[in-house]
Amino acid sequence: MTLPEQDRNTPRALRGLKDGRASVRLRTAMAVGTAPDARYVGRLVERCASEPDFQVREMLTWALTRHPASTTVPRLIDEVRSERARARGQALHTLSKIGDRRAWPAITRALLADADDEVARSAWRAAVVLVPGGEEGELADALATQLGRGGRDTRLSLSRALIALGEVILPTLRAAMTDADPQVRAHAIATERLLRDPDAGFGFAIDEAKRVVALGPYGREG
Repeated sequence: MTLPEQDRNTPRALRGLKDGRASVRLRTAMAVGTAPDARYVGRLVERCASEPDFQVREMLTWALTRHPASTTVPRLIDEVRSERARARGQALHTLSKIGDRRAWPAITRALLADADDEVARSAWRAAVVLVPGGEEGELADALATQLGRGGRDTRLSLSRALIALGEVILPTLRAAMTDADPQVRAHAIATERLLRDPDAGFGFAIDEAKRVVALGPYGREG
């Protein structure tokens, strides 16, 4: 799908983003990304906040990455403060794809601990992409406050985010291994094992970590 020449300079170019068919919304987002225009950024960001289809959201993100960061990043930073979880999550996801570290101050501890799991996961991914050099240890401490949270997918996302920071996370993980909460201890142990052996698999690491926690110090020595 291409935007007709007569429509490229009018709001009609984006009408397809409101079409009831996901396929039409997808093609419209692709067309806008193929022919970037700063006047479309606001509409793309607005659509991200309400778009129900995953593939369309991914295309909207791609279209935004095709525009100058100087135009997109300020709008996306506004969105991470939205009361709507989808708006926050998609804005964070898009910021992680753009990778402009000017967005780093927007990644607050409140977002890293967002009550919505999908928003929090997007914040973790964005944080490890945007964190300035030298601040990885502080970020690891902030992320570690979420150890033991949620189900398998949420815990795996957090482990991956921590591991992406490298060995700077080890002191933080070792402190978490003494936490009063067995879920936190197990998650910390599993994350350290994955850092040491990325091929181990998260399920295996979690099972081993639970065994260690259940056995106490003797299990860790074994």
